[in-house]
Amino acid sequence: MFFSIIVPVYNRPSEVLELLQSLCDQVYKKFEVIIIEDGSSDKCDKAVRQFEDKLTVRYFFQDNAGQGFARNFGMSQAKGDYFVFFDSDCVIPATYLESLLEAIRNRQLDAHGGPDEAAEGFSAFQKAINFSMTSFWTTGGIRGKVADPKKYQARGYNMGLSTKVYATIGGFIDPNQGEDIELSIRIKKNGFNLELVKEAYVYHKRRNDFVSFLRQSFSFGQNRVNVNRFHPGAIKAVHLMPALFLLGFLIVVFSRLVYTPLFFLGAIVYGSWTLGVLWSATIGCRSLKVGLLAILTSYGQLFAYGAGLINGLLRK
Repeated sequence: MFFSIIVPVYNRPSEVLELLQSLCDQVYKKFEVIIIEDGSSDKCDKAVRQFEDKLTVRYFFQDNAGQGFARNFGMSQAKGDYFVFFDSDCVIPATYLESLLEAIRNRQLDAHGGPDEAAEGFSAFQKAINFSMTSFWTTGGIRGKVADPKKYQARGYNMGLSTKVYATIGGFIDPNQGEDIELSIRIKKNGFNLELVKEAYVYHKRRNDFVSFLRQSFSFGQNRVNVNRFHPGAIKAVHLMPALFLLGFLIVVFSRLVYTPLFFLGAIVYGSWTLGVLWSATIGCRSLKVGLLAILTSYGQLFAYGAGLINGLLRK
């Protein structure tokens, strides 16, 4: 099988260097890399040229259209049998394509999604963000840790599909608003086999500060409402949980003024959740600093996602 790895980029030349270096180390070598510069002012063409003698890599520039449409352009230029999408802030383990190929053949996959993990060298804040985006204490429990791999909805930072799927249903129909989730749902509705491949994980080296992380989480909440426009029923109970978490917290705070017993009950509930996050992140990452930061990022992720979902529903 020949893979086409498609990467949309927007003002991230240093990330592209690290991504391409990790692709040089792949055990399975039958692949090409297509970089689509999506209207960047800080271009990565010089970074790409450094790898032209190490990888089969092609660089394209287009006016800014959004990452979904950038991926569509990449597929239109690709020569492979199977398309793999990465975000530019990912670092790819050496066995990724080897593991993916084995899963495609053994499980007869038409498409896949993979999880993200934090590498040992990530900063404490990056590890805390990764925890809040992947933990069962938050909505992260649905990002790579589902019990049934067939129920997984792939995310654009790490997903792929065959040329047969692309020829049948096309690519992304939205540039930036939950376009990966929408495509995942459409793939399954058309009878194709999309599953989670846990072995095909990436190290997702997010560059967020706390404010940008909140903005991103807010947009994720809004995006779920946008996906529901195309696929009614896409908002499940698990997606409502952050909104309930936010509203519950506000009720508890307000109850301090009007009904003290409710305040103390809420304090016990939210306090227990906070201790659970602290314990889980500290043990999992072997760092109290990460555990403390994970409290901040987990509250922020749930509050922002819940606010985004509520905002999207009200605007709808």
